[in-house]
Amino acid sequence: MNFSLDPVSRTVMNVHIDAHSPKFEQWFLLSSDRHHDNAHTDWDLEKKHLDQCVERGAGIIDVGDLFCAMQGKWDKRADRSALREEYQYGQYLDRLVEVATDFYSPYARQFVLIGRGNHETAICKRHETDLTERLTQALKTTTGEQVHAGGYGGWVRFIFKRTNTSKIRINLKYFHGSGGGGPVTRGVIQTNRMSVFLPDAHLVVSGHTHDQWQVPIARERLANNGEVFMDEQTHVRCGTYKDEYGDGFGGWHIERGGPPKPIGAQWLRFYREGTNIKYQVVRAD
Repeated sequence: MNFSLDPVSRTVMNVHIDAHSPKFEQWFLLSSDRHHDNAHTDWDLEKKHLDQCVERGAGIIDVGDLFCAMQGKWDKRADRSALREEYQYGQYLDRLVEVATDFYSPYARQFVLIGRGNHETAICKRHETDLTERLTQALKTTTGEQVHAGGYGGWVRFIFKRTNTSKIRINLKYFHGSGGGGPVTRGVIQTNRMSVFLPDAHLVVSGHTHDQWQVPIARERLANNGEVFMDEQTHVRCGTYKDEYGDGFGGWHIERGGPPKPIGAQWLRFYREGTNIKYQVVRAD
């Protein structure tokens, strides 16, 4: 991998990247809502993308709900048919961590951070145990890699070293998400709200609603020297690895009128064009 991590605080992670080469390229997988323990989650697709991360030397930024954690006997939504075979025995919360540790251990060094979503915070509130912290600690113990637990929201600052003295920074704000997304807007309306209070973000990455899109917002800016210039703030919504819709026959998602959702994640690719560092977001499916 062509980058190193430098945690600044619990909400800010610096990612230092060597971009000396004119042919520089660095990939990151942006993911959310893996719901890894749910029976409807596509483990094969997860593994395909994780293996591609290893092949590309890519980092992984996961912005929450890695766990589903809805099938405990205390949960009104619990449905044993939605629980994978791997979780059918033992202490439920312990098994969530144990199975996830086994699955993600081969990819531990790829993770920039694993954020928290509403499914993880719900377990914290009801059971006073932090699944995200437990998973990252288990991955550290198992692999020796420093796997960092992120928050419900936070920042990743990409710091590119182009020469021995020249650096450029690109700021990514991550936020798991809120609200229901909306059957028409799919949560896109939130981009205008977030752009107002996140002026320093070049990229805004979220999940939660299981939608998938990217929306660039063009901005007029004023430099310190008085020069007017234009830039873009790119909003990225990550999908899910859980297929709740299936064939549409039935289930909670169908009964509430839920639509099919895009399955997969998003690739973030940085590359060099002359002396500039540019990026593009591509769907990972």
